[in-house]
Amino acid sequence: MRTHDTFESAAEVLETFRPVMRAIAAAGGPSCEVVLHDLEGSDVDLGHTIAAIENGHVTGREVGGPSTSLGLIVVHNRQEDHDAFGYRGFTGDGRELRCSSIYFRNREGDVIAALCINIDLSAVRQARSILDALLPQESASLVQPDEYIGRDLVSMMDTMIDDAIREVGKPTREMSRDDKIGVLQKLDARGATQMRKSVETIGMRLGISRVTAYSYLDEARRSVG
Repeated sequence: MRTHDTFESAAEVLETFRPVMRAIAAAGGPSCEVVLHDLEGSDVDLGHTIAAIENGHVTGREVGGPSTSLGLIVVHNRQEDHDAFGYRGFTGDGRELRCSSIYFRNREGDVIAALCINIDLSAVRQARSILDALLPQESASLVQPDEYIGRDLVSMMDTMIDDAIREVGKPTREMSRDDKIGVLQKLDARGATQMRKSVETIGMRLGISRVTAYSYLDEARRSVG
């Protein structure tokens, strides 16, 4: 029996919101992706959370596909308020999205499902670039993405690592010890280190051993704490 704002299961969320997903996708058009993630259970497989999806061509995902970088953060603390509206997301091939996500809870207050809407801004950006060509250009600082969306967890991880390395502004072979700790700190803050074998993968990209990568991660966490 469902109480106010709570659901018995992710399956109930899907049953309730499946028609809503179709309506949103139809109203938003082919550039509007609507996804429902099943996040139920302490051992949820983040590589296979998509329970339903409309217009999956926007990010190249389908039913049975993965969560995003935000999903990593949500399952780490299910009791927090993670609802977010109008934030930026990026696909693995660099397209910008405008995203909103709402999360559904069980009676204990734990997040068990998420409904996400992602709008591909490619057409808007293309139109804007044509208009910008006719106007004086103003420099703008780069705003880093808030969410990473890939066809699978491996591609999502690669994108997150690429972005963290780019923020440091040096090739990995020229990075100092502190630079590499900084990369791990950024990735840890974005939930990347919660993925299976993620620290080993990050270490390989930074040219350090698994043991060193874990040591740097410990330092990164101490510096934040």
